[in-house]
Amino acid sequence: MALSKVKGQLERVLDKNLQDLVRGIRNHKENESKYVAECLDEIKNELRQENVAVKAMAVNKLTYLQMCGYDISWAAFNVIEVMSSPKFTFKRIGYLAASLSFHDGTDVLMLTTNMIRKDLSSQGLYDAAVALNGLSCFITPDLARDLANDIMTLMTSTKPYLRKKAVLIMYKVFLQFPEALRPAFPRLKEKLEDADPGVQSAAVNVICELARKNPRNYLALAPLFFKLMTSSTNNWVLIKIIKLFGALTPLEPRLGKKLIEPLTNLIHSTSAMSLLYECINTVIAVLISVSTGIPNHTASIQLCVQKLRILIEDSDQNLKYLGLLAMSKILQTHPKSVQTHKDLILQCLDDKDESIRFRALDLLYGMVSKKNLMEIVKKLMVHMDKAEGTNYRDELLAKIIQICSQSNYQYVTNFEWYVSILVELTRMEGTRHGRLIAAQMLDVAIRVQAIRPFSIAQMAVLLENAHLLANNSQRNGICEVLYAAAWLCGEFPDHLTDPKSVLEAMLKPKITVLPGHIQSVYVQNAIKLYANIIKRAEGEGGLETVRDVGEMLQERLPIFIQSSDLEVQERACCMVQLVKYVLKLQDKGGEAAAGIAEEINALFAGELNPVAPKAQKKVPVPEGLDLDAWINEPPSESSEDDDEKVGGSIFVPTTHDDHRSFYSEPKKKVPELTEEEMQKMKHQRMADQEHNPNYLKPSKGNNKKSSTKEEANGVMEIDLSVPLHVPGFASSDKYMQLENEERRKRKSGKKKKRKKKGAAADSDEDDIPQAHQVSTVEELPEGAEAVSDKEDGGGDELYKKLDIDLDEPLKPGDMLPVPTHRIVSDHTLPEATEPEEGRKHRKKDRGSKKEKKKRKEDKTDKKKHKKKTKATPDEPSLMMEDHEEIDGDNTPLTSPRNTQPPTQVGEENGEKMNDLDFWLSGKDAATPSEPLHGAIMVSEVKVTPLQDLSSDEGAKPDKPDSSTHSKKKNKKEKKEKKEKKEKKSKKSRLRAEGYEETGGITTPSQEQVPPAQADTPVNVKPMSSYRLLAENATIKMTCETRVSPQRGDQVVLSVVFTNFTANIIKNLEFNVMDTLNTKLDRGMGHSNHDAVPVPFVLPPSVSNEGQFAFNVDSLSQPSKLRGTLTYMVKMDDGSTHEKLDFRLTLDCSSFIVAVPCKSTEFASLLGSGDLTEKGTIKCTPVDTNFDGALLRICFYNHFKVVEKVEDSASLYGRSIQGQHLCLLVKHAKGEVTVDGKSSDGSLLSNVLGEIKTVLTSEVL
Repeated sequence: MALSKVKGQLERVLDKNLQDLVRGIRNHKENESKYVAECLDEIKNELRQENVAVKAMAVNKLTYLQMCGYDISWAAFNVIEVMSSPKFTFKRIGYLAASLSFHDGTDVLMLTTNMIRKDLSSQGLYDAAVALNGLSCFITPDLARDLANDIMTLMTSTKPYLRKKAVLIMYKVFLQFPEALRPAFPRLKEKLEDADPGVQSAAVNVICELARKNPRNYLALAPLFFKLMTSSTNNWVLIKIIKLFGALTPLEPRLGKKLIEPLTNLIHSTSAMSLLYECINTVIAVLISVSTGIPNHTASIQLCVQKLRILIEDSDQNLKYLGLLAMSKILQTHPKSVQTHKDLILQCLDDKDESIRFRALDLLYGMVSKKNLMEIVKKLMVHMDKAEGTNYRDELLAKIIQICSQSNYQYVTNFEWYVSILVELTRMEGTRHGRLIAAQMLDVAIRVQAIRPFSIAQMAVLLENAHLLANNSQRNGICEVLYAAAWLCGEFPDHLTDPKSVLEAMLKPKITVLPGHIQSVYVQNAIKLYANIIKRAEGEGGLETVRDVGEMLQERLPIFIQSSDLEVQERACCMVQLVKYVLKLQDKGGEAAAGIAEEINALFAGELNPVAPKAQKKVPVPEGLDLDAWINEPPSESSEDDDEKVGGSIFVPTTHDDHRSFYSEPKKKVPELTEEEMQKMKHQRMADQEHNPNYLKPSKGNNKKSSTKEEANGVMEIDLSVPLHVPGFASSDKYMQLENEERRKRKSGKKKKRKKKGAAADSDEDDIPQAHQVSTVEELPEGAEAVSDKEDGGGDELYKKLDIDLDEPLKPGDMLPVPTHRIVSDHTLPEATEPEEGRKHRKKDRGSKKEKKKRKEDKTDKKKHKKKTKATPDEPSLMMEDHEEIDGDNTPLTSPRNTQPPTQVGEENGEKMNDLDFWLSGKDAATPSEPLHGAIMVSEVKVTPLQDLSSDEGAKPDKPDSSTHSKKKNKKEKKEKKEKKEKKSKKSRLRAEGYEETGGITTPSQEQVPPAQADTPVNVKPMSSYRLLAENATIKMTCETRVSPQRGDQVVLSVVFTNFTANIIKNLEFNVMDTLNTKLDRGMGHSNHDAVPVPFVLPPSVSNEGQFAFNVDSLSQPSKLRGTLTYMVKMDDGSTHEKLDFRLTLDCSSFIVAVPCKSTEFASLLGSGDLTEKGTIKCTPVDTNFDGALLRICFYNHFKVVEKVEDSASLYGRSIQGQHLCLLVKHAKGEVTVDGKSSDGSLLSNVLGEIKTVLTSEVL
């Protein structure tokens, strides 16, 4: 005994504790994984020991490793062992490890139910508290269902510390087990009036979180929360309650009248900015819902606006943002109150914080009127010229258009000014809102007929200067404006003064660089202009002009026939044939040429109206048509698979899943093909395309010519502070001057009227006339009025389950499940099994007649008691659990709605006080206090305590327990139990004392090893996973790849950008040419050719890191990509656009994850027969030390060491798509041999080749 004790002391002295582990990891940064693997082996040995203290220390170290990112799920059972320790210090370590590592998928969680229940019912304060803390992190639906009663018992504990934690964890219980909400809600409601402020605050938090998604269910609590709001001094509790009232007010508008006064008092008195903001928010919600029913509500609005001005003027950016956010809410209902602070909002446009500038723009949108529209737009235009960053400039442009076009151009008084604004916006370089400007040009010209001559003249100027806009031919760029200009000039050619010059501008060779959809509009509308020229020429007699125009069309249209866009080809072919036919008729002359103009113009006759935004949704479904029914029989799964293999789309390239059609079926898992099968399919597809007459090969000649021209010319974009003036464009400044002159005239006229009338009249916006009328005609299908515009919105499924009517009384089925012992009645079985002699003997042993009489009286009393309990309604008991009574209330939880008040007067008053309508009516103050007190009291319900099922008497309910024999027996049993407990506690105390006397603990893994067997230290140069991507004199790019085991189709490239210059580098855009296997993830709504903007600016001599995701289909081959980085260098004398080309290689090793693998699992994997592919390499490494070579393989190729014996080691790695790679590395005579096995031969051969490169290269 003494020897083992000394041995235990010696082991504990030599063992590592948590401090040693942390210190060792910091000292082994170069080979941290190897050191951690050794520590894990030691921890596994420690977990095998019987000493709980040793296990607790091991679990403590595992907890730290879990926080560092290592997986400790294999030790879940050992964690539970430490959790079940009776000593609190060990129990706390166990619960901490469980809270960090346990989750829904942990298998051993089912073993923790009874242990947690025991801890919750412990007499120790901190035992129950640590159990509640841990349970909140790993609670599951099963644990929530089984432990709900125990947690509810703690809600009535005498200790506020436990009550507070129990109330808070009930929220997690409700989320996992929504059925517990109804029975637990009355007790949760009681905690709102708890004496302890911490418990009260916890109850407020739980109810406010529940009401955040389903506020209507908690409307009945408004009187109670109003009482708390007017009496509480805790700012955080007030913030929660005020937020809740903000959600309840729209549901019950009368509530606003009660709230407005206390909220106004809080706004006046509080100094806490967070509380002030919530009060203003709720006041705004109240005034929105009941703006007409509150007298003098304008004073409240003015108070809120003044307080918000203080927030906006504050130097704290967060307060400024919140002030602008709240101001935008007031703007929706009281715009005039906010318009007086226009100067302050305009100042926010110069703020450094971009989010604050965006909020200020949102406010300006609502502050616009007919008077100040031109002024605000002018300031925004000036601000846009000075602004930096394309995102903010794009937002300014969109906001200008949104401000002007709101409510069917309600505030635009001069549409010539608005058209000139749109034309000026086309000069903005690099915008992505070209389509928005084009849509506005089309909308204004179509709907405002009086402005068409001016609009068409401006569009003609745009077409003549198309070379200024065609440079930016990216998707949704400013070149989209040419789409609108060409369409308008073709649709309304009568307003053109010189249609021939416009037609020549539309047929310039430079137009071929524009996107296909713009070219198709050019071709279509060129023929409309041709028809108009013929019509004019017939009237004026200029047939020679018609022939010249026809020959020009016949000469220039064939350029469009060679376009790679099918739509452009088709339209150009049709128009060429049409022109040839017209020229042929003109050559014939006579009657054939007489009616040409009318026939061609008849092709484009008719007026086009705009289509309503929801016209497609409003198309009524014909009767008897089922859109969900199959037109033909659904194809079988086998035929679908065949179609997927053979039939692929020829014209449309396959894209990511996010861009697939709404009607497309979800992708099915296709078995992975081998390299030979893929090559065979590729050759077959190429042959099909070669012999397919409908397949058009892209013409590469135009692209080459355009690129060579640009390189030869060496054109460089110049960033000018003042835009170049283009002759013919109208300026918006002259309209501003005209508006100011008219305003002065109106003011002088009003002054004269005031002198005559002697009374002052306020200026009204309605007296400003609108120069042009906007057409509101929109095309709708027949029968569209009967179709509703409402759309069903799907809510959160988790909170839908908590949408429960809490006002209904509890039913017996709403009781929570209560675990009880199985009760086996013993008054029937003994009669069937007991022999005759036993019965006779028992009859003889019965007592005297007095005892029989007494027994009969007891039985009759019992029957009477049973009848009484049956007559009274059953109360739903939630605390019917057979365990030790903890410190608190163990009485059943009853609902006040189910209990019968003693008197009728009390019932009436109780209904009045509980009725929300009565409280909102304000009549509760007139009710006397004494009846109210009586109304709240309910009749007592007698609850029979549950018998102790562990005793013998508990199994015999029919037998009376008042006899002296049973009392003695109970006393004797209690005494025996007490003695047993004392013995157990004494033993555990002795063990603990013996344990604490020793100085430390150790494990067999810490035994001293002879020097011959000790590992040699490895001296390796520091390694970096970042490699050079590209660099020049301006910028440098280094990159590394990162993968996640959860995403089998994605790899993330982390790129570090370094600025070598003393200038700012901005507008960085990263682009890569996609391959069939690897595609850059550009996000929703972007094509395969769009560049990804880098979301930062590089100051001088600064580095910053950006991440780009690539979607990968197959991992068996490395991906080699070509890419370009474009950027702008901002210097004192201007800015220059530059680019840097690079080549990116994604090795097969970049798709491998270093996953820890046990030696037993490694051996079973090799023997399973799944790894059919083999490979071997042999090389002379640069690093002659075997450990150094092994470290290079693990670092650069992402493998984990499974086992190392002398000069050989086994390594394991797994790809992100689940392919296993097992390596055996051997070192002999200065050479390294690597044998590999895998299920994918191509992947294995590429990885082995990369390992050889790693071992034989000096610099990587």
